Amino acid sequence: MKPAKKSVLKVRRAPLIETELTVPADKSISHRAILLSAISNGCCTITNFLEGEDCRSTAQAMRQLGVVIETPEPGTVLVEGNRGIFSAPDGDIDCGNSGTTMRLMAGLLAGQNFRCRLTGDASLSRRPMRRVMDPLHEMGARLSTEGERQCPPLVVTGGPLEAITYRLPLASAQVKSAILLAGLFAKGRTTVIENARSRDHTERMFDYYLVKCRREDVWEGNARVGRRLRESRISIAGGQIPESRDFRVPGDISSAAFWLVAAAAREGARLLIKDVGLNPTRTGLLDVLVRMGAQIREVVESAAHGEPSGTIDIKGCQLHATEIRGAEIPNIIDEVPAIAIAAALAEGKTLIRDAAELRVKETDRIAAVATNLRAMGVEVEEFPDGLAITGGRPLKGALMKSFGDHRIAMAFAIAGLFATGETIIEDADCVQTSYPGFAETLARIQKGKGIRRRTPVISSLDGKSQKKKAAK
Repeated sequence: MKPAKKSVLKVRRAPLIETELTVPADKSISHRAILLSAISNGCCTITNFLEGEDCRSTAQAMRQLGVVIETPEPGTVLVEGNRGIFSAPDGDIDCGNSGTTMRLMAGLLAGQNFRCRLTGDASLSRRPMRRVMDPLHEMGARLSTEGERQCPPLVVTGGPLEAITYRLPLASAQVKSAILLAGLFAKGRTTVIENARSRDHTERMFDYYLVKCRREDVWEGNARVGRRLRESRISIAGGQIPESRDFRVPGDISSAAFWLVAAAAREGARLLIKDVGLNPTRTGLLDVLVRMGAQIREVVESAAHGEPSGTIDIKGCQLHATEIRGAEIPNIIDEVPAIAIAAALAEGKTLIRDAAELRVKETDRIAAVATNLRAMGVEVEEFPDGLAITGGRPLKGALMKSFGDHRIAMAFAIAGLFATGETIIEDADCVQTSYPGFAETLARIQKGKGIRRRTPVISSLDGKSQKKKAAK
């Protein structure tokens, strides 16, 4: 029997982009909607749920723990909450490629009275779990890994938990969320301290599901020298049970990032993306693109379920280099591969630092980006925590690896839209983890299908670099 062929993405230079798009549901929010609904006190309906492989792993994990989950139609999930009382699974829980599933599940399982073994695919089995293990150990759970360098499989033996105050060594929404979820099962008030704001979907969803969660921001500086966030303290009292509520997931700005870069880097391009999440802890990409010269307006049209969403209107131009580092990194960490493509198309040298976390994502994203950019003729300097990318040279099509990483595959598909010749990305099946339908949208844009000339929705984009917000 012949092995199944792995898919490839073949890309050629695209015509001018002038169109409207929607993107798949937000992956981070879809994960959390399943988990919060599963520990609620009744039935919840989740609409616009992401039907990607990662989120399916989370749903299947909760089924193995005894939670009733039904999918009456694509994108709609019915979850019967069990008040946080799980049944021991019959076997291992397979988290697939999803680090979010494994880390957040570790927080929920820490307060259960049974042992559970979490496994994953080859990529996930190379991702270290120490950052989530350490605080859960302090709370009283027992965790161990069977892989080298504290990598999965991850074994969690839960039990009675005690509240802790824990300062995150590095900003991480996954680790923060795991601690807060464990805090629901702990005695006392659990507090997480972060020195830089990471994405806050878990806290927002706690508020929406009527779980009391308190945030206190501590600022330093003044009006003369500028104020800077010194730390945030997020606290949650144990013993709370989420109220069952229906929830709608907005579009994923991390999926929109690839099309935003494609439009921003092409002079004269115009793109409108509708019904996309505009959580302020996720829109750092827009700030970066504005600094590089793109003209952007975001309009918040709804925040009905605790997550702001709306429209992004972007006009392309010649981009110029920028510098990205420090507190900005946590809010653009998933978008760095796409930003690297913008940097390659910009004039000057773009510097990305303080992003060492990229070394332990689905692949080593720093090395993967550097390898593929060099294959396209881009000058790249690689650091332990980032990259220096010298843009402005024409990109050339090349044969490249995805390294089994969905964001690497999609980022270099976008690069192919600007390159001479054909760009081929091997092993492109990984795109299904977060963006079902990416290849179809890419094909339409390459052929100019579905591109319609229209009067600009936002006429104030008048040639000056700007980013405007409005809210109803």
